[in-house]
Amino acid sequence: MTNYGFIIDNRKCIGCHACTVACKAEHEVPIGVNRTWVKYIEKGEFPDTQRAFHVMRCNHCADAPCVEACPVTALYTREDGIVDFNWDRCIGCKACMQACPYDALYIDPNTHTAAKCNYCSHRVDVGLEPSCVQVCPEHAIISGDMDDPTTEISQLLSREKVTARRSEKGTKPKLFYINGDEAALTPDDAPVSSDYMWSNQGRGVGHHAPGNGHGNGNGAGVTKGVIPLGRKPGSKGKGAPEPVPHVQPEKARRTYDEPNKGVMWGKEVPAYVWTKAISTGSVGIPFLAAGLGIAVTDAALLVGAILGLVFLAATGGLLVMDLDRPTRFHYVLLRPQWRSWLVKGAYIITVYGGLLSLWLLVKVLGILGILPGSVSQVADVALAWPLVIAAGATAVYTAFLFAQAKGRSFWQSPALPVHMLVHAAVAGAAALYIASLFVGGLEPLRGILAITLAVGLVAGLIVMWAELSVEHPDRDAARAAEMIYKGRYKGLFWGVSVGLGSLVPLALVGVGLLLAAPMAIAAAGVLALIGILVTEHAWVEAPQLIPLA
Repeated sequence: MTNYGFIIDNRKCIGCHACTVACKAEHEVPIGVNRTWVKYIEKGEFPDTQRAFHVMRCNHCADAPCVEACPVTALYTREDGIVDFNWDRCIGCKACMQACPYDALYIDPNTHTAAKCNYCSHRVDVGLEPSCVQVCPEHAIISGDMDDPTTEISQLLSREKVTARRSEKGTKPKLFYINGDEAALTPDDAPVSSDYMWSNQGRGVGHHAPGNGHGNGNGAGVTKGVIPLGRKPGSKGKGAPEPVPHVQPEKARRTYDEPNKGVMWGKEVPAYVWTKAISTGSVGIPFLAAGLGIAVTDAALLVGAILGLVFLAATGGLLVMDLDRPTRFHYVLLRPQWRSWLVKGAYIITVYGGLLSLWLLVKVLGILGILPGSVSQVADVALAWPLVIAAGATAVYTAFLFAQAKGRSFWQSPALPVHMLVHAAVAGAAALYIASLFVGGLEPLRGILAITLAVGLVAGLIVMWAELSVEHPDRDAARAAEMIYKGRYKGLFWGVSVGLGSLVPLALVGVGLLLAAPMAIAAAGVLALIGILVTEHAWVEAPQLIPLA
């Protein structure tokens, strides 16, 4: 069986960009994005300096995380090992971009779908080499069947020492370098000391939503509001991460590279996590109480279900808004790729919404007298635990979706499911307690809600401490954590997530319970909801500012 791969021979590469130009011409790649690009690094100080060129592109991994993360089989691995792409299926969810540890995918500003190097599969199918291989003047790019001992690439692999990028990610990459420089192959080992043309895109390229770290859809790089690597900490902007603390002994620096893509999962994603927490917590708490045999009024169940359905609808709306091809959102349900947690999550949400709608329908019909009261009581008993289980699954599935993003190490935290479950409990308790000020029938639950809110806030602080302070799997995760608690997001984290969103609400709950002051506890709920939204903003955005290439 054929197994195609690439070798980049750095002994020959002269950094001429012929491969980039050939790729753009072959595939009509727009300005501002690249399938193949050349990264320059320099070392030393004048007059003892040296420059190295490294061609970057898709690694056509044997265990491609982008294929696993794609919810609609737009990305797939061919029998010959090439990771190819189907434009007609892509919904623009950007899960593949988060999953790729090599920053090889981008959003095409013309089609608003993802795209990447596909090994010029249309040329390979007719017996031709990829265009970059054919045009290289120094024969520095070698392609072919790695499993065929008669091919040049197979012979080079057998006799030369080669390196690959980020093999620790377990992707089994099939792009190899002869004389590859570790400072070039490791994303943050060669920081940028200043901007250069197209070095950053303040809003990325291709995404439909402006002003949130996504693309502006015009194919042009935007440098306004961007921090290049190496700028002083605390500078404003959203296109690049904090300065790299790690400095190579050779003082390696990056002098040319592809533009920084910025934040691809923007404000819609933390907002959807927030609305989902409110929805699942508002349903989970009263129905769990009912399932455990605790006396819960019909009003409490009804308010919880209405809050759950309203915020679930908001969750669905935000999910669709984040897609670059929102008219194709139904592909997730109709053309599912079952290894993707985006698909699993979509079906979990659908089941949760269906059970919730069924319960509400029975309850409303009972209130209107169309169904006897006994049927409504049976529905309360029969649907209580299914609703609790569905709400819990809806609350935590996003943690597994994030875990599929192998390019974002910080999201690989085993504490993330607990993080999201705790936020659901806090958000639900806060929303229900606030609702109790305006709707009768929730007063008997106030004690349980206040205690749930307090315990959840304490648990949330413990979980945040665990996610930020325990030993991280790699340097990328550690940098994202540091960016949250002592870098760009430290003001929001300590001021809002910890202070205003956790410690102050805890004090208010204590005062409210001690003095029997429900307004104090409701105020605590409002602050806790603000704290959750700010926390999710930092947790979603910070890891995306760590460079992958």
